[in-house]
Amino acid sequence: MRVCFYTLGCKVNLNETEALEQLFQRNGFTVVPEGEGADVYIVNSCTVTNFGDQKSRKWLRRAKRENPAAVTVMTGCWPQAFPEEAAKLMEADLVCGNTDRRAILDHVLALLGGHERIVAITPHARGEAFEELPVDRFETHTRAFIKVEDGCNRRCAYCIIPKARGPVRSRSEASILAELHKLAAAGYREVVLSAISLPSYGADTGTDLYTLIERCAAVEGIERIRLGSLDPDMLTDEGIRRMAAVDKLCPQFHLSLQSGCDATLRRMRRPYTTAQYLETVEKLRAAYGGRPVAFTTDCICGFPGESEEDFAASCDFLERVGFLRVHVFPYSRREGTAAYSFPDQVHEREKQDRSRRMHRRAEVVRDGVLDALAGMEDEVLLETPLSATVFTGYTRLYVPVAVSAPGHAAGDIVRVRLGRRDGERCAAALLPGGREERH
Repeated sequence: MRVCFYTLGCKVNLNETEALEQLFQRNGFTVVPEGEGADVYIVNSCTVTNFGDQKSRKWLRRAKRENPAAVTVMTGCWPQAFPEEAAKLMEADLVCGNTDRRAILDHVLALLGGHERIVAITPHARGEAFEELPVDRFETHTRAFIKVEDGCNRRCAYCIIPKARGPVRSRSEASILAELHKLAAAGYREVVLSAISLPSYGADTGTDLYTLIERCAAVEGIERIRLGSLDPDMLTDEGIRRMAAVDKLCPQFHLSLQSGCDATLRRMRRPYTTAQYLETVEKLRAAYGGRPVAFTTDCICGFPGESEEDFAASCDFLERVGFLRVHVFPYSRREGTAAYSFPDQVHEREKQDRSRRMHRRAEVVRDGVLDALAGMEDEVLLETPLSATVFTGYTRLYVPVAVSAPGHAAGDIVRVRLGRRDGERCAAALLPGGREERH
């Protein structure tokens, strides 16, 4: 039997698809890429925007039209957040959400055996447990992604994720470390801790993210730890100090911003001001004692009520922080959120125009950050080979580079000196010895 997966959305979704692929493979299925015929087609949906919903439905409908005898599955955040709407998608033989993912295999086997259409969407509930979906390998990555938490307890005005993902549930530390040991044994050198609300890790189990980082760093074979998105107001002074003391933790922090304007942040119901955000940035820089620290973020343009002055303030804030990368996107009006019915909705053309303008501004900021790093030494995880000796990869600061590293292979970590910026990447020169010495 052949199964094809289509995934939209965040790193957590990608991680869950990897786990489902391996679950199906262990049970006799062959995973095939899009474009090859399959017996089963599974869409792992994202519902952050209406556009994501549309892409999910379009892909599944095409799969059913071209392969009418195949079993089709719609799973993920869209059915979980909008169960009644998803249940009406008759091109899906199985409709299920974000709970009991392991049951997807059993449902698919039943459908292949002649069972009638199945709709199995279980609502999230307080006290529900974290669902274990371990991953043994990552087919297209040289770094490993480990899901450590699910759910979010916040209620930002624009966000449907709490409805789609439910309350905070933390994975057990023992389970995380067991998976990490397996990945290290398989040759992975860098691990990314991913979650829906990463700083919330342990809030429901009596531990915390900082303890988890320290214990992950103690796993032999793992040389670099990277973190997913962090809410700036949830980082404590002690936690910042403890993170800076972990040598294996990459000093690159994705601090969720959403807007660099205080008035817009209030309308978004984000629990911090730009001054508080900047204070967290400065505390992180201070904790590293002058060593370089990189910051990346997300920013929404055209939120309801955002004036041209608000937008300008948001752009100016990008320069104040000095972000290495900003993911800029236009506000997507999402049914089921508070902001859906807010007054003063910004016209779609204006949202797109502001997004383009902010992106250009963010690129100027990024170029300045990269130019300032020229000449510094750092280590690079070699990833995609461009030739027999030239690789692309990322430094600990998450600077994308191209480097000639004869005798090395993808997955190796080498020490380099950063050179000039060349478009999206920096040129880098391999240093004698090739490896960073840790102290």
